Amino acid sequence: MASYDSLVLFVPVLLLSVVAHEYAHARVAVSQGDPTPLMLGRLTMNPLPHVDPVGTVLVPLILFFSQAGFIIGWAKPVPVNTRNFRNYRKGDLLVSAAGVTANFALALLFFGAALALSASGAEAGTPGLAGALRRMAEFGLFLNLLLGVFNLIPVPPLDGSHLLYHLLPPALGARYRQLGRYGIVLLFLVILVPGLLGALLFPVRFLMDVARGVIESVA
Repeated sequence: MASYDSLVLFVPVLLLSVVAHEYAHARVAVSQGDPTPLMLGRLTMNPLPHVDPVGTVLVPLILFFSQAGFIIGWAKPVPVNTRNFRNYRKGDLLVSAAGVTANFALALLFFGAALALSASGAEAGTPGLAGALRRMAEFGLFLNLLLGVFNLIPVPPLDGSHLLYHLLPPALGARYRQLGRYGIVLLFLVILVPGLLGALLFPVRFLMDVARGVIESVA
């Protein structure tokens, strides 16, 4: 049976991670001249405006209680009107990179926390506050690496598709952007094709192995 204690530990980390991702999009969009996120109340770290009933609540709960071995989720995408950007290309690149940058920054913070807790003698499997904090830190590290790398996959509507579009020659970029109408289908194919998602997320496993080695070395 899934542990309710684990749920209490993981939910705050999940909320922080997905909300920070969307807040970063909103903050950078406003800085580039688009007031849409501010007008819609999305320029906030308050989780409520960002919560998606499916991605922030239902999917994580299903994964948790089915003991899938991992928890993932997402928040409502921040609406952005790129026509308001002072410089369309620069604005779109910065806004697209903002979410994954926030997740990688959080991963670094959680890694530092896990490192400090390990150095103090805390172990993830032990009872008590220190053990709980160590578990939260390692989950936050994994989750934010996962969110960052996953969102870099160049399949619409993920952030990586915007970044790739601006790297392509204009004619090829226009054709690539047309794939956006099939984005959800392509994304499901990436998830469902055996081995494909695992290969794309290899950097997460590699970085977690390296991080765990470093964290354990200071214990």
